[in-house]
Amino acid sequence: MFLFLMLISLLFLSGCWSKKELPELAIISAVGIDKNEEGKFVKTHQFINPNNVAGGLQGGGGGQGPSVSVYTSTGDNILEAHFRASTKVSRRLYHSHANLLVISEEVAREEGIQDILDAFERDPEIRTTMTIVIAKGRKAGDIITSLTSIDRIPAEKVNKTLETTEKMFGEHIKVSIQESISILESSGRELVITGFRQKGDSEKGKKLENIQNSELDATLEADGLAIFKEGKLIDWFHDEDARGVVWILDKVKETNVNIDWEKKKDAIAYQVIRQKTKVSADVKNGKPAITIHVRAEGDIREVVVPVDLTDPKVIANIEKGLGKEIEKELKDSINLAQKNKSDIFGFGETVQRSYPDAWRKMKNNWHDVTFPDLKVNVKVEAFIRRTGLRTNSYLSQMEINR
Repeated sequence: MFLFLMLISLLFLSGCWSKKELPELAIISAVGIDKNEEGKFVKTHQFINPNNVAGGLQGGGGGQGPSVSVYTSTGDNILEAHFRASTKVSRRLYHSHANLLVISEEVAREEGIQDILDAFERDPEIRTTMTIVIAKGRKAGDIITSLTSIDRIPAEKVNKTLETTEKMFGEHIKVSIQESISILESSGRELVITGFRQKGDSEKGKKLENIQNSELDATLEADGLAIFKEGKLIDWFHDEDARGVVWILDKVKETNVNIDWEKKKDAIAYQVIRQKTKVSADVKNGKPAITIHVRAEGDIREVVVPVDLTDPKVIANIEKGLGKEIEKELKDSINLAQKNKSDIFGFGETVQRSYPDAWRKMKNNWHDVTFPDLKVNVKVEAFIRRTGLRTNSYLSQMEINR
């Protein structure tokens, strides 16, 4: 009986049947998608060079060569381009550690991204948590091939930049393959993806000398939000227009708002430290309406005019000015989205949750007919919690002394 149980237990011991030895793998960290003049997909792979990364990541030296190597391949579809890369790489292409997908602006405008995401979602080796960015004004391959300092792996640099700017600046958002597909499947919301551009000389950016100087010849930076409709890029939002989108999506964590004071432009800088956006829908006589309520709290971080911050009336007036400025940003973003006939805010989903019967009647014409004329009410409350380490500005005392 004991021998029989031992034999049976062997069936449940899988061992290392799926083992993958590191020297046999070409670890992909990022993928770029372009199209050439013949209409074929150009897939750029960014591979990690383990020998040149390990020591450097721990502050100890590492290899003298670049931390990544880049190979390109072409094909009539994404899968063919992937397998053609195997003719150039001596190891098995390994996608499991890839965390960045870059799609060129040209492809996103002309082809759309649905087919591309389908190919990546079907691959069991690819994580759908991969971040997506749009290469603005450049080929996706330019973003993939650009070497970076501080973060030695360029894919990590892009991801960490997105995380930092989303947290501190409020004009960009980090979007994954999984989230993008979920939005594409929705009839009440369109897709928004952060754009990335390469600033500087793209050819110099590929060379190791680029990261051996204190000032890089080519850098990667987040730039604007790509606005989509039915899976295709149709417009770009920048600055306050982009922040208005992020605000309505309730993804602003911290940001800086400037207001005018005493005829001085951008005289007071207000740092938002927390905020909450609530979006609700109402349908009367078959016509939907949206209400947005924003509650922001923050600190005064800079003043360039004499202002008495110890006076409650002054604080109240500043709060009103901040509320009007935030409200304007939100309304400008809404108006711009309505002109593009693209509900990037998910107002349609809000109507669907609250009024499913009414939604069934309007969903087919939501983006082109209902959304452009949708009534949206915006209410903003801004509160000042602190004025920094100085209660009152020394500028006020200087004014008195004069």
